[in-house]
Amino acid sequence: MIEAFTAAQVRAAEEPLLARGVPLMERAAFALATVVAQDLRRDPRGRTPDGAARPRRVTGRRAVLLVGSGNNGGDALFAGAYLARRGVAVEAVCTSEHPHAEGSAALRRAGGRVIDLAGGRAPWSQVVDSVLGADVVVDGLVGIGATGALRGVAGELVTALAGERSRRSPGRAGSGSGPWVVAVDAPSGIGVDDGSVPGPVLSADRTVTFGALKPGLLLPPATHLAGAVTLVDVGLADVGGAAGPRVRRLERADVARLWPVPGPTDQKYTRGVLGVVAGTPTFPGAAVLAVTAAVRAGAGMVRYRGPDDVAHVVVSARPEAVPAEGRVQAWALGSGVPAAEERPTAREGGGDGGGGRSADGGQHERIRYALAVACGLLSEDVTGPRVPAVVDAGALSSLPDRCPPSVVLTPHAGELATLLSARGEDVDRQEVEAEPLRWARRAHDLTGATVLLKGAATVVVGPDGTWSQADGPSWLATAGAGDVLTGLLGALLAAYGERVVQEPGLAAELAAAAATVHGWAGAGANPGGPVAALDVAEALPGVLANLLRRG
Repeated sequence: MIEAFTAAQVRAAEEPLLARGVPLMERAAFALATVVAQDLRRDPRGRTPDGAARPRRVTGRRAVLLVGSGNNGGDALFAGAYLARRGVAVEAVCTSEHPHAEGSAALRRAGGRVIDLAGGRAPWSQVVDSVLGADVVVDGLVGIGATGALRGVAGELVTALAGERSRRSPGRAGSGSGPWVVAVDAPSGIGVDDGSVPGPVLSADRTVTFGALKPGLLLPPATHLAGAVTLVDVGLADVGGAAGPRVRRLERADVARLWPVPGPTDQKYTRGVLGVVAGTPTFPGAAVLAVTAAVRAGAGMVRYRGPDDVAHVVVSARPEAVPAEGRVQAWALGSGVPAAEERPTAREGGGDGGGGRSADGGQHERIRYALAVACGLLSEDVTGPRVPAVVDAGALSSLPDRCPPSVVLTPHAGELATLLSARGEDVDRQEVEAEPLRWARRAHDLTGATVLLKGAATVVVGPDGTWSQADGPSWLATAGAGDVLTGLLGALLAAYGERVVQEPGLAAELAAAAATVHGWAGAGANPGGPVAALDVAEALPGVLANLLRRG
């Protein structure tokens, strides 16, 4: 499992080493120089901006260091000195009048050049051209203690570089032109502890981080600006202490450990029975997608609850589905169901043949009942024990005031903004997208439920911490993909059943595992190209078999 710790936690772990005189900067700089040299040797970009082939060597290459006044600037300067001694032409662009003095001296002694941008003596256009014409750029503008947007000369420089970089290589993201950018500890300007991006940031191809990962390298939107992350061990011990990590990310072995595998004594009821309330006469496809995903993810049984005409569509697509009432070990609720305040009546033109009955085909009544069971609002003598639930789309509008953490909400940013606004928060979709961690945590605090906030990187917040998974391709942003996730996660919760109710933090970890498998299925359905939601659902058996074979 990958773990990330706040800047304060990392600094606290550094203090005893610094007190003993341990040369942390020297260790960090040497490791940084080593990684940069390896990247130069691998020739990650392949060609210069003018199309000329790059040599596969270190000697004779050009490196530009972007240097502020902090320790990250010192790391970059000392690393530049190492590279200069290996034959790299190194130039440091200083955005502060007071860069690290010893680092600057070391770079000059090694033959490097220091440019004072802060003093206004260097022409901006020449500096921008020099930076973008380098083989590698090392971003050491600010350290992990910096907060807020880049300001002053540093902010102006990054804005100019990002704008010119975009102008020179328009088109799709990640086109691979321009210099290879290596960030020191974290890309300058990101929210190191929360993943926010409050201002300009020079997106990195690689981030070399020291001692421990920082949350902003895992959390959206900043995680998409960090590139490949290399963690360097500089000798820190017991980072975080009893407080533990701020953010976690599951790896392959973690997901394999969590995924249930039936034994010789299992049967369909012990493997997990999932109840699905999804789809309406207007949106029957969502029900098909959720049920298909649950079946393909290995649910022992899937009970579909919905209008007869939708049930006919579901059973035609998935004959394994059982369109009948009965006990379940978990619920998957809301996919393809409009929010309660949005649903038209048959009389208003959304007819379902029910003589004026609500056009949702009674789905909100079913959802409210299932939520009452999941939240323990009804007598267990009547309903049986509480069971976990996935709450998606229209079901979010039917949430009771408080839920246990065994109830997992799966909104996208717009749905989360609506949910929060209904609970008195002044927030819109754009604000949720800008600070996903903040608002997912707020939703968890207000509802008590586990919150899975969908996005290019998925954030999961539960009572025992936060997970951030970024395993799916951008092609996964397609209609119906969320319905597949609902069925997949529902099947996983059903397999664990009562344990999810008894162990408050388990739902969040399972939600992170489901998001990871969902991403892998999106990637595996059509590697490198577009996918449809049903393709993702159909890819699940192969993805899971591969996971369980290889562990």
